[in-house]
Amino acid sequence: MPLNRRKFLKKSAVTSAGVALAGAVAAPAAVAAEPAAAKGGHRPRRYSLTVMGTTDLHGHVFNWDYFKDAEYKDAAGNAQGLARISTLVNAVRKEKGRRNTLLLDAGDTIQGTPLTYYYAKVDPITAKGGPVHPMAQAMNAIGYDAVALGNHEFNYGIETLRKFESQCRFPLLGANALDAKTLKPAFPPYFMKKFHVPGAPPVKVAVLGLTNPGIAIWDKAYVQGRLTFPGLEEQAAKWVPKLRSMGADVVVVSAHSGSSGTSSYGDQLPYVENSAALVAQQVPGIDAILVGHAHVEIPELKVTNATTGRTVVLSEPLAYAERLSLFDFELVFEKGRWSVESVAASVRNSNSVADDPRITRLLKDEHDVVVAYVNQVVGTATETLTTVEARYKDAPIIDLITKVQEDVVRAALAGTEYASLPVLAQASPFSRTSEIPAGDVTIRDLSSLYVYDNTLVAKLLTGAQLRAYLEYSAEYFVQTASGAAVDVAKLTNANNRPDYNYDYVSGLSYDIDIAQPAGSRIRNLTYGGVALDDAAQFVFAVNNYRANGGGAFPHVASAKELWAESTEIRTRISEWATAKGVLDPKDFASVDWKLTREGVPVF
Repeated sequence: MPLNRRKFLKKSAVTSAGVALAGAVAAPAAVAAEPAAAKGGHRPRRYSLTVMGTTDLHGHVFNWDYFKDAEYKDAAGNAQGLARISTLVNAVRKEKGRRNTLLLDAGDTIQGTPLTYYYAKVDPITAKGGPVHPMAQAMNAIGYDAVALGNHEFNYGIETLRKFESQCRFPLLGANALDAKTLKPAFPPYFMKKFHVPGAPPVKVAVLGLTNPGIAIWDKAYVQGRLTFPGLEEQAAKWVPKLRSMGADVVVVSAHSGSSGTSSYGDQLPYVENSAALVAQQVPGIDAILVGHAHVEIPELKVTNATTGRTVVLSEPLAYAERLSLFDFELVFEKGRWSVESVAASVRNSNSVADDPRITRLLKDEHDVVVAYVNQVVGTATETLTTVEARYKDAPIIDLITKVQEDVVRAALAGTEYASLPVLAQASPFSRTSEIPAGDVTIRDLSSLYVYDNTLVAKLLTGAQLRAYLEYSAEYFVQTASGAAVDVAKLTNANNRPDYNYDYVSGLSYDIDIAQPAGSRIRNLTYGGVALDDAAQFVFAVNNYRANGGGAFPHVASAKELWAESTEIRTRISEWATAKGVLDPKDFASVDWKLTREGVPVF
């Protein structure tokens, strides 16, 4: 459904078009907040600066759940959306003085909701005369100063990302997003802004943007041979001294990288995925880090730099625009220079304010178009299908995903040398609340089942490799002794493994014995009613995240690739359901696995 009008942008002096503008200095923007000099003496001049930050917005403009066609609600009472963030930002600017504030984001902006999908795929911003991306419109209107690249910025390809970049009145930063041939930054590494102080030199603030090395794995199809993503610590160590030598009084890092020091991709890359705290610890000269990527709330985390002994303050606001981080800086001017005297971080909650009507009015048309799109009926279901128990029971709704993937890959390989091989598929219980209701089925019902913009890949695996794959997947369950009480709330997510890193595998039959230690849980593994042959070959239909190493599942990333496509699995599910007209579990459901303890089923 096309828009009935287009919204156009006015270019800004700080719009980033590439590396050439990386060091651009924004227009003067600050008024001092300093005490008067004491009578008969000189007190050092002081200045207060507040840096605000969001991260992992994932296309959330409004407090709206497109999958439920209703206002967003959760048990914790959170609210979402840039319209709420705008209200919070306005309040901070009024409180602190607009010219004493800076607004940043730590990435993952243009993917994550039907709103962002629609303007990437259905009415794409890359089309001639196409629309302005809703996130660009909202963030321009709110007045963001700079945004770090997230890994999900690359999900729709570099062309879409570059178009989004051209529509933004702020730079997209990525000091460790390098051109694969020249090894020079492909995006602006940093942004600098002067804050003017009456009677004293201006305060120069530098923002260094760092993104996630995992992009090289997760979006390999788009970036391989074009971009490379070295480690955050390495690039911060290169750029922070340069920023200091350019006169930066304050250095803030906006990093799309969590603080845990862990990586989901194991040793596939020599760089740490969640390295924000390591950057703070290892690289001298950083005052604060806005953390992203991990989707956790960290109001304030203090890390001591190993070289200088100085404290670096980190903060990660909750994703989806549920929180706004504030870094309150106190600076003092002594001996001819400004220095940071203290930094304190905190978060403000989006549920404490209402939407900014300016943002609501700005994007009402786009929102309405997408609501109409996701509510299109594409078929009917004979019974209600839900993911409520899908983490620990083989659920028909997940079998729907694997069936679609099997059918698409089988059709794609028809007529090839691999056509005679059996096709298996993986899928994960992404959501605990997805439901396809009995009766009419809409695009939003199917989209809620597959919330990520993953695409499909076919890999060649052996029986032995699939056995190892299943053992790794089964580590998701908490070891539970025979006879012990089973609490389903505590049965899964062992070692903090997320639901999306637990996989079903269709076409095989197997038990998962949760009484056994991790690594020896798969029992009674069969194919076609007989014990699985370790030497047998199978075509494995997997999403591109898993195929490229996401979750660090064994063998799949290095396995031979037979076929891949760029159409989202979500779209394939909608096409399959539309073609069928009726969703009946007898057409796709089967009980392939169950949890056991010493051979006794848990449920």
